Amino acid sequence: MTARSTVPAARGRDRKAEILFPAPGADRFRRGDEPSVAVIGGGIAGLAAATLLAERGARVTLYEKDSALGGRLSGRRTTLVDGSPVTMTRGFHAFFRQYYNLRGLLRRTDPALSRLTPLPDYPLRHSGGLTDSFARVPRTPPFSALGFVALSPTFGWRDLAAMDARAALPLLDVRVPEVYERFDDLSATAFLESVRFPEAAHHLAFEVFSRSFFADPRELSAAELLLMFHIYFLGSAEGLLFDVPTEPFPQALWDPLGDYLQGLGALVRTDTPVHEIIPRDGGGADVRTEAGTDRHQAVVLALDTAGLRQTVAASPGLGTSTWRDSIAALRTAPPFLVSRLWLDRPVRADRPGFLGTSGYGGLDNISTLERYEGEAARWAARAGGSVVELHAYAVDPAAERKDVQDGLVGQLHEVYPETREARIVDARHEWRVDCPFFERGSHRRRPTVRTPHPWLALAGDAIRCDLPVALMERAATTGFLAANALLADRGVRGQVLWTVPRTGRSPLLRAVGAIAGRRTSG
Repeated sequence: MTARSTVPAARGRDRKAEILFPAPGADRFRRGDEPSVAVIGGGIAGLAAATLLAERGARVTLYEKDSALGGRLSGRRTTLVDGSPVTMTRGFHAFFRQYYNLRGLLRRTDPALSRLTPLPDYPLRHSGGLTDSFARVPRTPPFSALGFVALSPTFGWRDLAAMDARAALPLLDVRVPEVYERFDDLSATAFLESVRFPEAAHHLAFEVFSRSFFADPRELSAAELLLMFHIYFLGSAEGLLFDVPTEPFPQALWDPLGDYLQGLGALVRTDTPVHEIIPRDGGGADVRTEAGTDRHQAVVLALDTAGLRQTVAASPGLGTSTWRDSIAALRTAPPFLVSRLWLDRPVRADRPGFLGTSGYGGLDNISTLERYEGEAARWAARAGGSVVELHAYAVDPAAERKDVQDGLVGQLHEVYPETREARIVDARHEWRVDCPFFERGSHRRRPTVRTPHPWLALAGDAIRCDLPVALMERAATTGFLAANALLADRGVRGQVLWTVPRTGRSPLLRAVGAIAGRRTSG
């Protein structure tokens, strides 16, 4: 990136959203000079990289080991015992309005984002009976924080007064990437305890952020937690409400994008795991699959944590020993479970599409899919029932899986008592261990988009990105950054990117936070 400005974001409402311009260059490759590029991994990061490269005229081959695109947001067709064909996916994901680059990717096939629909609220319930809502909270900081305190039954003015003001000031002065230098060695739990957050608010309003990383907050980097506060609450005027797809992920998002890629001339090869990448003298690499070996002038590795470790380990010619060690050190978050239940009777009409929970054992949230997803709504209308999805994050690896699944159903009955009498028509349980783990002290060791090879770039939500992005937006952003790097080296213009502000929004609060930071470090 060669420049930065703070002009209004074309794809959002936040006037302080930042635009990051790519290096200048030609609009696309000249005819006859189009490089062959392998993009390995068909999740969000790989799709972003492949899309931009193909748009600029590169000859792209997208390799995906599974049968469908989408990575952790892919889906598969299955048939219920009642004969209904349905799509089982990895569960609920929130498409926040701050996800400028992900939404820009989706606009390639859906310019108005009509295949996303807003949820009216994001309620958070604690087992003690309190429920927080974000529907009426103002979107622009600092009014968002003040409005939350004014409206919240969990976090009130007395709690605010009891906090350690000096310790809490970094929340108002998040600067990226400096936040990692100050807080990456501290755990999320230790930070919350240091600022004396009330226990209910700790578990309800704030642990939810760390759970988004599928991690125990006692091990998660506090820098990642502060970054989440900044992105979603204190640093952005887009608010905490979000959109969700109107149909399952394949139909709404990835099938259209795959068709778009092929229309650009890209070769999409699903069911094609890559076994080895062999660097070639003079640049580029041979990519070995079960079907043979393909020669490419550039490669983007856009794999999940385990896939990246395995591919690099199986490719001894790649990188330096230090770089390889940084990849081998990447860790995966604990297992998580998505249980989807097709019930023979509906849940209560006032149940929200999504409910975050805390204090209910392993249950982290409940989705009622027919509230927003067309396929689920059609089944519910035919069967007179509901499609309910339960999530459990950071599950103990030693736990008996059947016990965890049964426990989630019991916790559903506690939160939604009307489900106790419902018969489960059918159920699907997805167990996964493939999310990156951002443990404290790990940021400095994470690999970056650029690698020791100028022809090789990395992308994905596990890759270090010194911008205020997280989760799906980090995946999309690093995918575009990987493509930008390869394009810039060849004199072709990359993708304009957007982010939430890279510093706190208020100059006064930033100054106070900086003073507190100097006192703390002194």
